[in-house]
Amino acid sequence: MARAELTVNDLRNLESRIRDKSADIGVVGLGYVGLPLALAFAEAGFNVTGVDADKGRVNKITRGTSYLLDIESARLKKAVTKGRLKATTSQSALRRVDTIIICVPTPLTKTKEPDLTYIVAASNDIARFLRLGHLVILESTTYPGTTREIVLPILESTGLKVGVDYFLTFSPERIDPGSRKFTIKNTPKIVGGMEPTSTKLAALLYRHVSDRVLEVSTPEVAEMDKVFENVFRSVNIALVNELAKLCEKMNINVWEVIRSASTKPFGYMPFYPGPGVGGHCIPLDPYYLASKAREYFFHTRFIELAAEINETMPEYIVEQTVAALNTRSRSLKGSKILILGVAYKKDIEDVRESPALRVIELLIEKKAMVHYHDPYIPDFREGNHRLRSIKLTKKVFSNYDCVVIVTDHSCYDLKSIAKEAKLIFDTRGCTVGINASNIIRLGE
Repeated sequence: MARAELTVNDLRNLESRIRDKSADIGVVGLGYVGLPLALAFAEAGFNVTGVDADKGRVNKITRGTSYLLDIESARLKKAVTKGRLKATTSQSALRRVDTIIICVPTPLTKTKEPDLTYIVAASNDIARFLRLGHLVILESTTYPGTTREIVLPILESTGLKVGVDYFLTFSPERIDPGSRKFTIKNTPKIVGGMEPTSTKLAALLYRHVSDRVLEVSTPEVAEMDKVFENVFRSVNIALVNELAKLCEKMNINVWEVIRSASTKPFGYMPFYPGPGVGGHCIPLDPYYLASKAREYFFHTRFIELAAEINETMPEYIVEQTVAALNTRSRSLKGSKILILGVAYKKDIEDVRESPALRVIELLIEKKAMVHYHDPYIPDFREGNHRLRSIKLTKKVFSNYDCVVIVTDHSCYDLKSIAKEAKLIFDTRGCTVGINASNIIRLGE
């Protein structure tokens, strides 16, 4: 029997359905990337089905309750009530949609090798329900070649041919958690398909939710673009972290150096030192690229060195905490330390790869008595220790030998804290401008 093929009329119908928003969209993975994207398409007028293995997430979406700070429950509930957005744990829902967008995690193994388990699992699920006319888009951050070398073979094992029977594109996510300035709508979208029709269809779809869509020639270009964006940040953060260490030794104020350098209107952009890097992308992507480079007998020395510098910052923060306590004739062992902020960046609820976790782990190992406060993280586990965020009062700061500011949440009243605390070690430079003898800053 001859194999069924997608006809010209079928393709035109798919294009038409994307244009008039009658195409159904499936989003696999409803985390920090998938849920905002699913909601954006629902608010644009599409019917969206989110698929996630986490029953808790699915139940919350069904009730219209958001589990992400960036998404208000009122927005989510409105989309759910209108019937534009629904969630399920059943992968069979993918059979009924026209477009499937993969937004699953891409972690590292213990040996810092790419772990594509979630992408492979999602691709296998999609392959079970792949049909003529499906448009599949991978958004998960990964190394160049993943779409062609991993996803494509799994989908083509069905006997369907890309560009003939179905379409496959890579479009890197560019979510900035906690940002009110940059959204899916005003952040340009990159799309690179396996062939021109895949690129065209993906671009057509994303133009409903993004003001600007840039088409590139291949998935590899789009994949490398995403990794490069994050490696660029990793390298520059490592540079300024190393500069902060040097400035401390030379008795030069790194924050003043950065402020003065920022007056140059060309050839420079400011990056700031801190306790390390966190989140899903910046700590991981250098290793994704390095792993792929080894296949070509190429060693990304500069990129890996930058990642190593950033990874060692928590150790340096603990060393500087010890030095700060020594100025008060205190040793770290037995000292009461209050960590302000454990999220990996300000004003979000995400602790993935947060340097604060390593700082806390090291302090506990050195026998310090550690508590923390974070308005967005009520509790978390560090090794065998279950920690809960303490309640802040004006007088609580005076109970600690040192307050270490690891995450500079906007809600912290820094002037008030400076008045009450015995000693503050500021790893973010958020107290610059507050003149107080009890404040010690990274890079000063």
